[in-house]
Amino acid sequence: MRTLVTMVTVAGLLCGTAAAADAKPRNHALQEQLDALVGQFPAALASVSRGGRTESLVAGSARLGGRVPVPVDGRVRAGSNTKTFIAVVVLQLVAEGKVALDAPIERYLPGLVPGGAAITVRQLLQHTSGLPNYTEYLGLEDIAKLRHRYFQPHELLAVAFAHPAKFAPGTKWEYSNTNYVLAGLLIERVTGRPVAEQVTARVIRKAGLHDTYWPQVGDETIRGPHPHGYARSGGDVVDVTELDPSWGWAAGQLISTPGDLAQFSRALLDGRLLPAPQLAEMRKTVDAPLLPGWRYGLGVFSVPLSCGGVYWGHGGDIHGFETRGGATDDGRSVGLAVTALPGTFGDADQAAQAVVSAVDTAFCR
Repeated sequence: MRTLVTMVTVAGLLCGTAAAADAKPRNHALQEQLDALVGQFPAALASVSRGGRTESLVAGSARLGGRVPVPVDGRVRAGSNTKTFIAVVVLQLVAEGKVALDAPIERYLPGLVPGGAAITVRQLLQHTSGLPNYTEYLGLEDIAKLRHRYFQPHELLAVAFAHPAKFAPGTKWEYSNTNYVLAGLLIERVTGRPVAEQVTARVIRKAGLHDTYWPQVGDETIRGPHPHGYARSGGDVVDVTELDPSWGWAAGQLISTPGDLAQFSRALLDGRLLPAPQLAEMRKTVDAPLLPGWRYGLGVFSVPLSCGGVYWGHGGDIHGFETRGGATDDGRSVGLAVTALPGTFGDADQAAQAVVSAVDTAFCR
């Protein structure tokens, strides 16, 4: 894979801000922060809903090296937002009496998981299983070598299970994509149907999401209007818009838009996807010390807001794109995407914090 874009100063590449859906957006504070994000990412997209009104805003360029308009509410790789969709399906199966949250995964996937008799379904969904994270061992830091590689789910598990458990089940929280590959296999074993079909029928269609889909096997494209995504591979920055997302599978394969992700979170909190008892289980959290005050339920984060209260959502990080957002109990919902991972064009911590700050602004101002 030859280098498509060499590392240069971002300010020299990005030649201005694309027009937003509204030439004079009401959310001036958020537009200013999106414009500022263009110093660290090629493009930024956001969707904000409150009081029955939805506003979509964009900034930057859809491609490096020119003034290419960013598609309003364009499609992006949603990464780990997929986990919330998976958790919803599992909890629907719990409501139907087909899965027990506190049953061992061994009951549903016999002989597959080392120590599976002591790991519950709940612990998988809550990242308290102690299972090693397969993405730490795939070599994803050199994505140019793997972007066209297709992985079977069991290959991903084989990578994970070649390493020892991180801790005893239920004693600690640590994010592991392995948990959600297993949750995807659990769905397939219990329903007898492909996980992509189950997510589409039980969540995407039920929530009325028109721009969200699970890529078919071998599909490396993003269908419909979308900005390009960029990633660092070795010492270079490359265009990774076309990428086989099979290494994410049930932990991160979905494609969506900021608007659809916000709408999904709204539908979830409004009780349109889960019965009240299962939604309550989803919102039982443990400390998730990624940032102060963050907590994790079953496939969903609780994130404190500077204006008080919390929002419920997930977010996703996959080569080329980062997404953040969710919804509050009082009716606000936000989706935000940038077209590179933090650190691709500068300091990773500063860029990540800038995204978190923009999401907070979207909710609070």
